[in-house]
Amino acid sequence: MKQPHIQCKREDVAKMVMLPGDPARVDRVAKYLDEYEEIAFNREFKSIKGKYKGMDVTVISTGIGGASACIALEELVACGGEYFIRIGSLGAYQQNIAIGDLVIAEGAVREDGASKMYIEENYPAVSNSEIVENLKKMALELNYPHHLGIVRSHDSFYIDNENEVIEYWSKKGVLGGDMETATLLTLGRLRGVKVGSILNNVVLYKEDVKDGINSYVGLENMAEEGEKREIILALETMYEISKTL
Repeated sequence: MKQPHIQCKREDVAKMVMLPGDPARVDRVAKYLDEYEEIAFNREFKSIKGKYKGMDVTVISTGIGGASACIALEELVACGGEYFIRIGSLGAYQQNIAIGDLVIAEGAVREDGASKMYIEENYPAVSNSEIVENLKKMALELNYPHHLGIVRSHDSFYIDNENEVIEYWSKKGVLGGDMETATLLTLGRLRGVKVGSILNNVVLYKEDVKDGINSYVGLENMAEEGEKREIILALETMYEISKTL
């Protein structure tokens, strides 16, 4: 049965799935595949299926925020997806995280709304250990600047006390913020699939979020290199895991 939102059938979805937020990033991932075919583009969900070093992989955008991300994950799981790596962007909460640095999420603060629709917020959002260990190993092999730790997922960049909230979590050691990781990690655990998240830093700590995002949309600086690196890191990690299946 074709899924209603992502418009994919079971044969469209590989065990290995990459989850960018931006539909345009799906096209940029496609450049790194040996071959691919377009599957569907409905609402924010753009999908392709291809091969990387002989490994089947599906790439599908999730849009902005946890609400659309959990729709994508639910329907992908129904189609047989087993391993999921988010490749997204992040705003740094720490001074030592440069533009284009990668953050490998070990877990996430659940300040999103979508995951709370599934389970109380004292249930942890934790990345799959197999994915994290392979991401860490591969990032070292590729010599990519990266950080491991906890991120925070939220539902708006434009709350009135945004700076105070960021400062609070910065003091708690949280590496940065995005809008989807916590939802995906929580739902992945509940659905029995393996989920990880790589985030490319596009906003420096205490930089205005609009300035950082605008430069990223234009791909004018190191954020572009960071995106390339997170794509390669995700593909290489999935390929490494696939050799053990």
